[in-house]
Amino acid sequence: MYDYDVIFLGSGHACWHGAVLLKLAKKKVALVERELLGGTCTNYGCDAKILLDSPFELKEALDRYQGIGLSKPADVDWSQLMQYKKGVIGFMPQAMDGMFTSFGLDLLRGEGKLIDANTIEVGDQKYTAKYFVIGTGQDYIPLDIPGKEYFHNSRDFLSLDEIPNHVTFVGAGIISMEFASICLALGKKVDVVTSGGSALNAYPQEYVSKIVDKMKAQGANFVWNAKVESIEKNGETYTLKGADNLSIDTDYILIAVGRKANAEGLGLEHLGIDFSDRGIKVDNHLRTSVKNIYASGDVVDKKIPKLTPTAEFESNYIAMDILNPLNGTIQYPVIPNLVFTLPRIAQVGVSRKEAEQHPGEYRIEELSFGETMAWLNKAEKDAHITYIFDKKNHLAGAAVYSDDAGSYIDVLTLIINEKMGVKELGKMIFAFPTPTYGLISTLIPLFMKQ
Repeated sequence: MYDYDVIFLGSGHACWHGAVLLKLAKKKVALVERELLGGTCTNYGCDAKILLDSPFELKEALDRYQGIGLSKPADVDWSQLMQYKKGVIGFMPQAMDGMFTSFGLDLLRGEGKLIDANTIEVGDQKYTAKYFVIGTGQDYIPLDIPGKEYFHNSRDFLSLDEIPNHVTFVGAGIISMEFASICLALGKKVDVVTSGGSALNAYPQEYVSKIVDKMKAQGANFVWNAKVESIEKNGETYTLKGADNLSIDTDYILIAVGRKANAEGLGLEHLGIDFSDRGIKVDNHLRTSVKNIYASGDVVDKKIPKLTPTAEFESNYIAMDILNPLNGTIQYPVIPNLVFTLPRIAQVGVSRKEAEQHPGEYRIEELSFGETMAWLNKAEKDAHITYIFDKKNHLAGAAVYSDDAGSYIDVLTLIINEKMGVKELGKMIFAFPTPTYGLISTLIPLFMKQ
């Protein structure tokens, strides 16, 4: 007899959604957590980021109306905003605790290490379970150079009471580009130093180039193909040094050169479970090589985007797989991906690059949505959409450059997943006048093109 039916390692989205489903199915379930309840997204990532970012999105829109209805530029008070953030996000672990308790989930606080296929050690206590689910997420990759102790990471930035006057970002991925956008909107000096020759490599480069050009116009300094070698502290400031005489004096340095799976120290090697910095190897049921041990979320070695909604999807799937021995293999829908620069960049499904590599399979349509719908689109004249259609004239992919890219990409994701076309959309009536109405009305004619 086991202590629990299922024990989850972690309490973030990769775990608690499935835990709740299993508890509702009358299973005995526990969550192991060494840090704040709710995991990275809730406490140190997405939730904090969107709360802090939202006023800047509004500022972007208000600034576009200068001279056409507004005469006073909008300013963001970061210090006041941060106090609001700390109050809201700071309450999240308590709220999660209350939710878990209300569902009857047990909380095992501390480091969890698997002893064998059915036993875990948490602190000085051992617990047994029929199944385990590993949802321990990722952590940032450090850069091992002299002065590495002066680096800050995204968690640090998201708790800053004041933004320093000069911020230098090492890396040009999602975290750097999102936070750099905020700093520039506050009038701060920004450097982006990266070992590569471009930013946001996973996103449409035609849109990324527009973001980079905008950030340069705001004063950002981009240093491409750079090798950072050391950091020196000079009183209250720092000097970042690198190859080819790279030297930058700055007030704050944030490292964001990638993330690695939190898979070490869990006892996996003793069980023969294969893992690396990329994550834990799983089969098409999200099971490790030890079949009663699953992995979910960012800790999984996978090619699909490591995102919060993906983690939630996997967590729910695992719960159903445990409940139903005849459950089918996991089938992912198309997954929208969104970067919160100013403006946003979103994409879903087949990319432009893929379409260009297979011209006989796909048709590319571009729409200068901002120019045709500026009256409906908060005067955002630069907004742009790229559509990818397959040979059957189904929408197969899309990319959006707009402050409202998140809303647009969700609608387009539904259309792609459900293979909707003129017939299906023609049966619906959408609210007018709204940006999504404009999206649908300009998309429908494109289905008719050959």
